[in-house]
Amino acid sequence: MIVRIMGEGQLDLSEADMDLLNSVDTTLEAAIESGDEAGFREALSSLLDRVRQDGKPLPMDSLQPSDFVLPPSDASMEEVRAMLGDEGLIPDVS
Repeated sequence: MIVRIMGEGQLDLSEADMDLLNSVDTTLEAAIESGDEAGFREALSSLLDRVRQDGKPLPMDSLQPSDFVLPPSDASMEEVRAMLGDEGLIPDVS
């Protein structure tokens, strides 16, 4: 799956990576719902770090469409809340 981190570029992730990311996404959603700023920052950082670590960067001139888009690391809780879909930031691929 192709993931875009806003302001950074695209990365290619396997479906196995997606399962791990979904658990972090659930933690991120819970922090947003409870208004836990510290938990939100930690979960967002963890999510983006995991994508950067596990994803294979695509060339900057790649024109492949992204399967989903993640916010930048400095996004506010409200900005991320606005990006949340029914399945969080990361869709369930199973």
